[in-house]
This record gives sequence, C-alpha cells and structure tokens, in this order.
Amino acid sequence: MNIDHLFGNHTVENRPKYYGREFHGMISREAADQLLSVAEGSYLIRESQRQPGTYTLALRFGSQTRNFRLYYDGKHFVGEKRFESIHDLVTDGLITLYIETKAAEYIAKMTINPIYEHIGYTTLNREPAYQKHMAVLKETHDERDSTGQDGVTEKRLTSLVRRATLKENEQIPKYEKVHNFKVHTFRGPHWCEYCANFMWGLIAQGVKCADCGLNVHKQCSKMVPNDCKPDLKHVKKVYSCDLTTLVKAHITKRPMVVDMCIREIESRGLNSEGLYRVSGFSDLIEDVKMAFDRDGEKADISVNMYEDINIITGALKLYFRDLPIPLITYDAYPKFIESAKIMDPDEQLETLHEALKLLPPAHCETLRYLMAHLKRVTLHEKENLMNAENLGIVFGPTLMRSPELDAMAALNDIRYQRLVVELLIKNEDILF
Repeated sequence: MNIDHLFGNHTVENRPKYYGREFHGMISREAADQLLSVAEGSYLIRESQRQPGTYTLALRFGSQTRNFRLYYDGKHFVGEKRFESIHDLVTDGLITLYIETKAAEYIAKMTINPIYEHIGYTTLNREPAYQKHMAVLKETHDERDSTGQDGVTEKRLTSLVRRATLKENEQIPKYEKVHNFKVHTFRGPHWCEYCANFMWGLIAQGVKCADCGLNVHKQCSKMVPNDCKPDLKHVKKVYSCDLTTLVKAHITKRPMVVDMCIREIESRGLNSEGLYRVSGFSDLIEDVKMAFDRDGEKADISVNMYEDINIITGALKLYFRDLPIPLITYDAYPKFIESAKIMDPDEQLETLHEALKLLPPAHCETLRYLMAHLKRVTLHEKENLMNAENLGIVFGPTLMRSPELDAMAALNDIRYQRLVVELLIKNEDILF
C-alpha cells in the first residue's frame, strides 16, 4: 500500500510530474525504513541524497524494506518490465517476490519433468504425411481382405506409396529452427506450455514465440528445443521475414519468391540484355513485393502483369536485400571473405566449401538453387552480356552484408563479396 494511506496526505515541493503522493522527497534509507516498518506491502519513492535526480522505490516485504533503483522513460520500471503506474509496478513486484520467496523450490523443479517432452505443443501434433498414407493403405488392405482378394496389388501400392513418400520428404527437408520468443502480456490466467505451471504477474508474465505461438515461462524458454514450426497466422509477410521461418511456415524447400521469380526469368528473360544489371521501375518492383506479401505463392508475376523482365529480377534482388539475416549469414561471412583472399585455387575452393557448411540448411539450399540459376544465365552471355564477374558485382552486396559496423571495413569487403559470388557461380557444380 502507498504509505500515504497510513500517514495521511502530504505534498513535496519540486516533485517530478510522473510521481504522485508516494513521492517523499530526499529522505534517507533509514527514514524510509522507519516509515514503512508499520505495514507489509507499503511503499514510497525517495530521491537519492548522494545522487540528486535519481530515485528509489522502497518496498516493505518479508519484514524488511527492499530498495530498487527506479526509472521512467514514459513508463515506470525497475527491471525489464514497464508499467503505466507505480501502483501496477508495486503490485506485480509483490506477486513476484511472494512467488520467488514462497515457491523457490517449486520454481527450481518446474523444468525437471516438463509436459512438453511428452506431448509437445499444438503444432507438433500434425500427423506426418507417411502415417496418413499408411492409414489409407491399411483401410484399403482391410477392405481387400474382407473380399478375399490377394495382396499382390496391395504390395505394389505399398511400394509406390513408400517411394512417393520418400520423394516428398526429399523435396521438403525438416529444417531446424529456434523459437522467436518475445516478452508477452497474457490476458487472464495462463499456463506455461513447457512445464504446464501457472504464469504469474500482472504483465509480461512470460514469452510467446512470434512465429508459432508457443507460450512459456521466460526460464522455460531456455529449455525448449529448436523445433519451432511457424504458423501462417503468425507469419503474415514474405519480404523481410527470416528465410527459415518463411520456408517452414509455407512448408517449402526454398522461399516461393525465389522459385517463382527464377522460373519466370528462365522462361522468358535469359536472353535479355543486362539481365539483373538493368533496373526495373521501383514502383512496379514494390507492387511485386506487396503481391507476394498479400498472396504468397498465388501472386501473379506473369508477363500479363509485368511485361518487363527487369521488374521480376528487381523483385528477386529486393527479396534478398530485405532479409533480416542475409542469405550468406553474418556468422558465415568471415569464412567466405577469407576464401576470396586465398590465391591458391585448390585451397580457395576448399575454404569456400567449409564456409558453405556454416550456413543454415535453408540458406544453403536457397544459395545452391540461385547459383545454379546464375550459372544458366552465364550460358546465354552472348545475348544477355552477363558473365560470372558481372553477376558477382550485382549479387555480392545483395547476398552478403558485413557484420562490421565500421563503414570503411565494409567498403573494403565489396571486392571480396563480388569475388565470392563469382567463384560460387563458376564452381557451382563442384561446391554444391
């Protein structure tokens, strides 16, 4: 409770406008302790005597006064949670203190035997394609047995189903993905989907995966495996979306933007002079981007909509530029640059091959597909005037971004970025 409830109203001159009657001015820690000793849960705000302009929340809990450095940036906070009012901050703090004090042993044991390991979460309960095929097959088998027909056709069907299923699995690999947890405020009572225990507090009681919707305690989030299965209801855009998140949400091997644009370019644009070098109208490229964000794989990028092939090449380049994590990731970037600096051809290719292993599977597969396409572009060099070196100049900065904040260092890397892409195109058949 606000200490004013005990001692009546008072006003303090020069009180910050964002504090109310709980503000008691520049009093000592000992004075605050004496004022608060009369009631559990009482609180006040005091200004530091040693550092004027800094403020402390003094809160009575467990028969002792606890002091927290208090901040304000439009909202009040002492930790990472931000509150509209001091009252809400104190209420949430008392709940947290009570839980952490009275149930410390219980909290420590929450992740020991999690329910998650036994049932997973909702999106993990989708029936695998192979099991669905076999369920249909079993039903057919039962029907045939009842009519007395032999099992020759069934065995043949089983083989076909198995081959079709294996082929399907090869087409869409199971990429591993970490959960994209964000601090979240839950409305009403909520339980953790990892340990099945209550999530306490007024706000920011836990974290929610922005890609699949999994809700867990913050401490439980560290235990959840990298098995995020993004849901389209959470992943609402195509451009500027993490590449692995996009392909898992749409259950595809590569981003549909890459497949669809490359198919369109190869069907009608390989002989176009200056392919990828010539820019299309930026407004129309933006239209293609919005079409993909709105319609996904149903986006119409045909010649009827966009006659100029440079609009499609521009949209593809924009997709790669907009990736939050570049196709050649920040983690793998130094190794790729290192390979470009090596003079010995054999050692250079070996280092480049090692660099490819550092890429996440979805990134590596997309890069492989793109390089195979660019290799086909170079086969039409006489018509389109685009060789591997020219394409390297275009795609180097598009596929790679230096993790260095130093602008001069990043500028010096441009020539190596160009060389990396050139090497990938020329040696596509060897490296992949």
